[in-house]
Amino acid sequence: MMAFKFVLLWSDALFFALLALSAAGLWWARGQDHLRQAWRRVAASRVGMAAATLLAAFLVVGVLDSLHYRPRLEGQRDNYAVEVLSALDRLLLPLKARTEKTYSAPLATHLFAKETLEGEGGRDYPRLKYGGRHLADDLAGYPDDVAMKTASGLALGLAAWCGVWLAVAGLRRRHPQVAWEAVLAALFGLCLLAGTTAMLAQGYHVLGTDKVGQDVLYLSLKSVRTGILIGTLTTLIMLPAAVLLGILAGYVGGWMDDAIQYLYTTLNSIPGVLLIAAAVLMMQVIIDTHPDWFATAAERADARLLALCAILGVTSWTGLCRLLRGEALKLREMEFVQAAQAFGVSPLAIMLRHILPNVMHIVLIALVMDFSGLVLAEAVLSYVGIGVDPNTMSFGSMINTARLELAREPMVWWSLAAAFGFMFVLVLAANLFADVVRDAFDPRSVR
Repeated sequence: MMAFKFVLLWSDALFFALLALSAAGLWWARGQDHLRQAWRRVAASRVGMAAATLLAAFLVVGVLDSLHYRPRLEGQRDNYAVEVLSALDRLLLPLKARTEKTYSAPLATHLFAKETLEGEGGRDYPRLKYGGRHLADDLAGYPDDVAMKTASGLALGLAAWCGVWLAVAGLRRRHPQVAWEAVLAALFGLCLLAGTTAMLAQGYHVLGTDKVGQDVLYLSLKSVRTGILIGTLTTLIMLPAAVLLGILAGYVGGWMDDAIQYLYTTLNSIPGVLLIAAAVLMMQVIIDTHPDWFATAAERADARLLALCAILGVTSWTGLCRLLRGEALKLREMEFVQAAQAFGVSPLAIMLRHILPNVMHIVLIALVMDFSGLVLAEAVLSYVGIGVDPNTMSFGSMINTARLELAREPMVWWSLAAAFGFMFVLVLAANLFADVVRDAFDPRSVR
């Protein structure tokens, strides 16, 4: 009998479907000479490969956090817990379980605020329940302990990097055109950082704790999935409409072009924040009035997340549609398209065989560049209270909570710094990779 019950949320299914489609698209691109050459230019870019390595690390975290299950209740055969956990929760169980009373600074051994100590009189900073517990009363050894754990973590990270370096030795010989030095350099930094963090996290809260004592490092890693889902699932929702309507407007023209232009012009005239707020609030009313639709709190939060992705997709497809319309207008006047029309090829076949393949570079560039904008959009929407469910961890909700903490004296800064740092690295890597993809697929930049 399994000790857990596998749970597949709608967002998980869509996320894995998008990953499968992306893998299939890359496999198909291998057979297209112009696409294969473009991806080779991406692989030869040091900046692009370093950014891709960072994005792959975030993607691994997102995938682990999308493998959900419900653990079996202790002593029960067929009953499972209501709480839905993920593989990442299992991996970070020590961070999740070690909850303090309230705020504590990074690597601290005491709470951040003074309290009245029972039985001792006066006010002082109480010891943390878990942070630095292994030191007992020997706080004089704190600097040496932190230094020792840091050195051990660096050694562990270096050993892991050496293993990776040996593992990719064969790939480096078979694919010398790939910028492996950039990949290994990025992995070197990631391995050292991960090793150091893992060793320090065994005895301390590396990024401190929040108001209710939760580990900020745990919250930051859990927020990665939300950012990735917003950036990818919104793409899955917006892509069909943008591609279909853009090509139809540009190739067919006439009343079809006028209708599609009227549609996306009308959508662009509506303030995006108001439209998103109205849709999210309507979805929340539906969720609250139909609690029997959801077996767990995770399913309720997942429904609101999907609603947010849907409304972001509805409001973000217009830009790509306009670009594809302009490109289709140009392509329909090309000689190979007019020759196909002269031979009696149907309009549908022309759009599928001649127009669509020649606009895919624009689709790819737009999608990669929109990813970072969608991650930032989630942070802003959650900050103003119309984003994801409060039970869903995200960078926006962390920033919203940290906003109130900045007014304290002394200031609680580490929650905001952690959310900003993770989001900055994710968005920066996405932007750098988008720049490389744009240069590689843009025909004007090919020399």
